[in-house]
Amino acid sequence: MCFSSLFGCFRSCKVGGEQSYMLAKVCCITMRINLDCDSCCRKLRRILLNMKEIETHLIDRPHNRVTICGKLRPSDVAIKLRKKMNRRVEILEIQELDGGE
Repeated sequence: MCFSSLFGCFRSCKVGGEQSYMLAKVCCITMRINLDCDSCCRKLRRILLNMKEIETHLIDRPHNRVTICGKLRPSDVAIKLRKKMNRRVEILEIQELDGGE
């Protein structure tokens, strides 16, 4: 369950019977995904456009890299891409941005 509030986007998770909320930080992730053909790129682009927490993305097909920026948790994005693309996803770099504070 993800909802917006005045303080940002919170992700709820159940830990030991209690429900706690973790703050999703603004960050940029660079990932490696095997993009063999044009249809793989189109599928990846369609998946990224449908994800609400992603603000911008850049697909670098010659190097099989994808850069994603937004208010998100890197592990959640990688897991979702892995499930929807049915391809191995490798997180290369994570840059946390302070959001202008």
